[in-house]
Amino acid sequence: MTTELRSQMIALLPRLRAFGRSLTGVADQADDLVQMTVEKALCNLDGFTPGTRLDSWMFRIMRNAWIDTIRARKDTQALDDASAETLVGDDGRTTTEARLHLADVQRAMAGLPEEQRAVLMLVCVEGMRYREVAEALDIPEGTVMSRLSRARLALAGQLNKTPDAAPQKGFAQ
Repeated sequence: MTTELRSQMIALLPRLRAFGRSLTGVADQADDLVQMTVEKALCNLDGFTPGTRLDSWMFRIMRNAWIDTIRARKDTQALDDASAETLVGDDGRTTTEARLHLADVQRAMAGLPEEQRAVLMLVCVEGMRYREVAEALDIPEGTVMSRLSRARLALAGQLNKTPDAAPQKGFAQ
């Protein structure tokens, strides 16, 4: 393995962790998924084509590893580590509001089907282009666009819901 490829893999770790977190929903499982992804990538370096995008290749490995994990999973209980994270020196009200909003977004994203959640994460968080996401997930570009559209609509619908709001005439809730 070249030093350059190793450096690129190391630089990808934060992005892989973020994508892993979007798939798993929990930091410890995301870390395990990142480790599994890097291990598989290192064991299968001959499958990487020099001159192509390393990030797309590794995101595809991660997604496939996650699918394998889901298929093999037995009933487990996830632990939320949000309470373990502390912010020192921030305005309490702003921090609380931001955490509540983030929790709402996380719940809404968790409610999305995995394929929509993966596309949303890669496009909106990772900033990947549709073509790159299509490559990474091994799906057509049109499928990326439709999944992203459905994910955005579902998120907007969930985040704009208010408990006391009655459905407006002519609009489905």
